Amino acid sequence: MKVGIVGYGTIGKRIADAVAAQDDMKISGVLKVTPDYEAKVALERGFRVYTLPDRLDKFRKAGIEPAGTIEDLIKASDVIIDASPEDVGRDNKEKYYSRFDKPVVFQGGEDADVAEVSFNALANYEEARGRRYVRVVSCNTTGITRVLTSLMLNGIGIKKARIFIARRGADPKEHKKGPINDVVPNPASVPSHHGPDVQTILRNVDIVTMAVAVPVTIMHMHMAYVELDGGYTRDAVLEAFAKTPRLFLADVGAGLLSLAQIIEYARDLGRPRGDFPEVAIFRDSVTVRGGELYLMYGVHQESIVVPENIDVIRAIFGVMPKWPSIEKTDKTLKLITEGKRYG
Repeated sequence: MKVGIVGYGTIGKRIADAVAAQDDMKISGVLKVTPDYEAKVALERGFRVYTLPDRLDKFRKAGIEPAGTIEDLIKASDVIIDASPEDVGRDNKEKYYSRFDKPVVFQGGEDADVAEVSFNALANYEEARGRRYVRVVSCNTTGITRVLTSLMLNGIGIKKARIFIARRGADPKEHKKGPINDVVPNPASVPSHHGPDVQTILRNVDIVTMAVAVPVTIMHMHMAYVELDGGYTRDAVLEAFAKTPRLFLADVGAGLLSLAQIIEYARDLGRPRGDFPEVAIFRDSVTVRGGELYLMYGVHQESIVVPENIDVIRAIFGVMPKWPSIEKTDKTLKLITEGKRYG
């Protein structure tokens, strides 16, 4: 499957590397609008670099000969992953994608109505099959959906979920957004957009979310209250988390005391860019009182959606069932698979 990636920034370059690691996919090219260092990195990685029609001369003046325009990239691809900044994907759909009969995957920065279905591999893999427009939900929505789905997949019912999010203020490279010294309601109204976004996938879950932005760049932190439909034990909940792919139980006793140490752990594992695509659940925070579950977990905003962008390609084309695809993706991306149940 030939994959074209529109946007080669924080998410796009990670998706490109992940696609390149698959033996059933090939990068047909990436699109950049600026001939910067990232464009040169793409070339060094062996990716063909495309741009917009009005940017061709700008690239040539910078010493980069484009492989063609966005239209050429679409024609050379079986599927497009749009990893553009927020709202740009919708513009690309109207200007370019609508003229070609090719499936397109959007990211969570776009509103849900840009696509026919929102996607999370654990929760609704099969719904993407045969779709022309699919949207991989945002980092925070992905984290929430994985945690709630892990419970349901293991027979633990949910009455309602209340999630409180401390959002990172900016990605590490977004220098124009700092320095900051504040805690900002994000938004001040309730719910934040994350709850309704989760409901585009888990349609029957009663969920309310609240969020603030804090002056850090490494990860988001979620504090969750979940009312269960019965008197489950803490061990049952921990077992559900331990068995579910793309969740990681972080132990304070092992020195994993904070989000910064989760990222340091990723670096020590030798992961590219220090990425941590798993949801990092702090085991010590998991508390069950009667039918109430409390927990805290970290979401690495730069990488958590990368595995979903691989699985969604297989889901759209129907080339592999859900669990084999998830397992294949996890192993190729060297996620933690020990003790996980794929099926």
